[in-house]
Amino acid sequence: MKDHEQLPVTAIKSARGVWLEDFDGNRYIDAISSWWVNLFGHCNPRINDALKQQLDTLEHVMLAGFTHETVIELSERLIALTPDRLQRCFYADNGSSAVEVALKMSFHYWHNLGLHNKKRFISLSNSYHGETLGALSMGNVKLYNDTYGPLMLDTITVKSPDCYYREAGESCHDYSVRIFSEMENALQQHADECCAVIVEPLIQCAGGMRMYDPIYLSMLREACDRYDVHLIADEVAVGFGRTGSLFACEQGSISPDFLCIGKGLTGGYLPLSATLTSEKIYSTFYDDYTNLTGFMHSHSYTGNALGCRAALATLDIFESDNVIENNKIKSAYMRQAVTELEDHPHIAEIRQHGMVLAMEMVKDRTTREAYDWKQRHGLEVYKHGLKNNVLLRPIGDVVYFVPPYIINNDEIDLMARIAIEGINIATAD
Repeated sequence: MKDHEQLPVTAIKSARGVWLEDFDGNRYIDAISSWWVNLFGHCNPRINDALKQQLDTLEHVMLAGFTHETVIELSERLIALTPDRLQRCFYADNGSSAVEVALKMSFHYWHNLGLHNKKRFISLSNSYHGETLGALSMGNVKLYNDTYGPLMLDTITVKSPDCYYREAGESCHDYSVRIFSEMENALQQHADECCAVIVEPLIQCAGGMRMYDPIYLSMLREACDRYDVHLIADEVAVGFGRTGSLFACEQGSISPDFLCIGKGLTGGYLPLSATLTSEKIYSTFYDDYTNLTGFMHSHSYTGNALGCRAALATLDIFESDNVIENNKIKSAYMRQAVTELEDHPHIAEIRQHGMVLAMEMVKDRTTREAYDWKQRHGLEVYKHGLKNNVLLRPIGDVVYFVPPYIINNDEIDLMARIAIEGINIATAD
């Protein structure tokens, strides 16, 4: 917060499409979709109209002993769209809460089966799953975790398949296969005490947009089945078309035991998340009240009608607008727009999965020596962007694009040009 003594908070007056406008009339391309939530632009007319109609019918009712048409329709559509194993939906307010639901439900499932020793979780190094304590415990980014260490769960951390660390000449596929031995060893050693493995499929977003190959997901699904451990896929950030498929799990041809979704679920309009799971897991909680096996977890705004209506409008756009195929064209154009950075002396890597593209700034490209984090090179890119009509918010020294899907080529060109200028300024010797 003290940064804002020199860099005032930008107050936004209005927004439309990919553009934000402040009270002084300055406009900014929302190149990060307001923290990865906006899919089809601000003030999207179709989502707006759906919400206006919903406001005249029902804004909210609790889902304890009650239900409503909108949440039923959304549940049916999500089950139809997600991988086959997933047949039940539990709603919450945000991504962290969706992860908490998955963690508690996985633990409680094994508890209901009498396997009380299963109470630990496996997660990947450099992972991030949210800020609430259970979700934070699954993460492995020191910036977020270290202060709260004494409060967190005792988890098992396995080396990430992050392809940034592959050997020269080694493909991302081969590296992801090679590094899987770390997960295999962890499962072999700890399966009897583990509830689940949790991963961010394909992209570790808050960990610097680090990426890995889908083969890792395929191998992980097979291993979790073999060792009788649940697989939790945290697609809060990567779901709904971000990685080039509707859900990232599709690229590994897998179905997790739990799928956590949020952010883009409502097109970036309202806080709503969901945890989807299987009928097999649901059935262990379906019991007489006196047996006390029910899942005792609730949120006041569970299945909020307005949030569900925004989600349905978002799914309507996916259904009618050929979004995934159009994104493939835009993602290729986005990659082409930054080709001049391929040989930049301070760019170690340009990486991309679908509509997520990241450029990693380093002190030395040859050795990949990182900058001292205290120098805050990413902040210089951010400031240059604000001066030139683009909202860029690097993660450390990683500059990235996660724009709304409605961005056009001219806007991509502007976004890329300002990012390149910012990188050149930030890395100037």
